[in-house]
Amino acid sequence: GKAIGLGINYAKTLGNLPPNQCTPSFLASEAKTFAREHDTVTTDILDQSAMQALGMGALLAVSAGSHEPPQCIVMHYQPPECEDIKPIALIGKGVTFDAGGISLKPAAKMDEMKYDMCGAAAVFGVIQAAVRLNLKVPLVAIIPAVENLPSGTAVKPGDVITSLSGQTIEVLNTDAEGRLILCDAISYVERFEPQAVIDIATLTGACVVALGKHASGLFSNDDSLRTQLATAGEQTQTDRAWPMPLWSEYDEQLKSPFADMANIGGPEAGSITAACFLARFAKNLSWAHLDIAGTAWQSGAQKSATGRPVALLMQYLRNQT
Repeated sequence: GKAIGLGINYAKTLGNLPPNQCTPSFLASEAKTFAREHDTVTTDILDQSAMQALGMGALLAVSAGSHEPPQCIVMHYQPPECEDIKPIALIGKGVTFDAGGISLKPAAKMDEMKYDMCGAAAVFGVIQAAVRLNLKVPLVAIIPAVENLPSGTAVKPGDVITSLSGQTIEVLNTDAEGRLILCDAISYVERFEPQAVIDIATLTGACVVALGKHASGLFSNDDSLRTQLATAGEQTQTDRAWPMPLWSEYDEQLKSPFADMANIGGPEAGSITAACFLARFAKNLSWAHLDIAGTAWQSGAQKSATGRPVALLMQYLRNQT
């Protein structure tokens, strides 16, 4: 309980930091410091030039409007007695501030877009809790960290970009940026041959409309993984997730006449079409997506990060041992 509580509090602390302090470079520094302090953790950082060499065009497009350099943080937690076990991969959306880019958000509550890195914060919290528990499950954590700001160099609506997978994307709305950084992270994590991949993201306002603040949206291309995550959420009692569909009918909404897909699917079923977008990059993986847009923080006078879904993810991981 103490280990998980400290992981939740760490996620809260990162989420609550102001965006001028919690930048992509700050998160990279946190990851490197944590690795120096713990023998079971290693950290590698892909900087902008490394991502350019790899061809991470979707991730780099999101950061193009900011002076803050993007960082792709890769952390490995490797218990010494588990070398022969394939890792479970966690991918945390790390948009440290989201102004929407050229598709600028309304000013009201834009300050809360510092919480758009709560997926990344949750992954940091899980890694911390796993180390304290000496969890017998190897983990690989990918945190694509960027700012999404408007400027003369920012990606524009109508631009076509090429992802790490080689698939092309027509950007219809620059505020649908989380899926762009996540799709390259999902493609990148394949090289580690994970047994399962879970991405965690404050991805869509549509999920807030659908499920409110009580349940995270749960999407998966693997029935077993979906069931395991939903069950883990129920076991926590307070950090639940609700399964949502990934039907081909929704996927049709992503068609584009100029690229392999568009980055939005129109006004209907926005959380589902966002998940369908990610699923196109996870076809070779056992993959799940947690949309935590409604659960990662609370608004109002007492606004603060919640630390979700650290408890759900830790219960899921403990169930694997």
